[in-house]
Amino acid sequence: MGLRVFTEPQLGASYDQLLACAQTAETCGFDAFFRSDHYLNTGSGSGLRGYTDAWITLAGLARDTRSIRLGTLVSPVTFRPVGPFAVIATQVDQMSGGRVEVGIGAAWYEAEHRAYGLAFPPVGARYDLFEDQLAILHGVWSAPPGTTFEYAGLTCSVSLEADTLRPRQRPHPPIVMGGVGGPRSARLAATFADEYNTSFKRLAETRRIHDDVRRACERYGRDLSTMVCSAGQVVCCGRTDAEIGRRAAAIHRDVAELRENGLAGTPDEVLEKLGRFGEAGVDRFYLQVLDLNDLDHLQFIAEAVLPHAPGR
Repeated sequence: MGLRVFTEPQLGASYDQLLACAQTAETCGFDAFFRSDHYLNTGSGSGLRGYTDAWITLAGLARDTRSIRLGTLVSPVTFRPVGPFAVIATQVDQMSGGRVEVGIGAAWYEAEHRAYGLAFPPVGARYDLFEDQLAILHGVWSAPPGTTFEYAGLTCSVSLEADTLRPRQRPHPPIVMGGVGGPRSARLAATFADEYNTSFKRLAETRRIHDDVRRACERYGRDLSTMVCSAGQVVCCGRTDAEIGRRAAAIHRDVAELRENGLAGTPDEVLEKLGRFGEAGVDRFYLQVLDLNDLDHLQFIAEAVLPHAPGR
């Protein structure tokens, strides 16, 4: 099971804090550094250190890190025009030397859209945008050399010279979908995605969602071995109850609640829960790190958990 670091900068973070966290994750040997894509606070943090743009952050990290993979979990399709987003993702992949993964979803946070003057259409219309975005990314990146990718979609049409949008990774950067396994989401995953992520769900619900995606893969003729199923939960790990409690208090969470709904406790407790997710078919796990100032937390997890994760 691969372990990745996942951050929520909309709770209040600067680029320098994100860079320090990403460089620590890289040095410690984590598989990837991901961040959310939000412009408005979604939790208990103040956000007063300033909001940051996810893809500007990735562009900076592409130049300021060397080996760790980078991505979003996940970018709302409503944030950026679906055609030009292919340029953004392609350029950042080139800047990173081929380390970007494109996480994308149909959007959910209506208040954020209102605050920034962004349209927030009904869910069906958002999924129309989502389907077009996936088809454009996958299509233009997979188009043969020397061709123009023509697409007439549900919400837009594009005519793109494929050779002007070649990422470093071939045939394309991995596409990570986020969702809850509904019929349309599962179909889109089977058609376009390299990874399907469902986070902050209990074990049984995670298994059900991933099973829905796997059944869709079988229905649409997708090789199951090419689909990565991933999950994520907030992590709060320590050597002692006092250390675990201190880390939980720093993110305004209760230890008992975190043990129930997250990855909290000693390394043995964290590994036991990761093992149960692995047995349920989870290939990859995102460790949501909410206190970006506690770099010792990452280093401790790297020493006490990472080497012993299921399948490593």
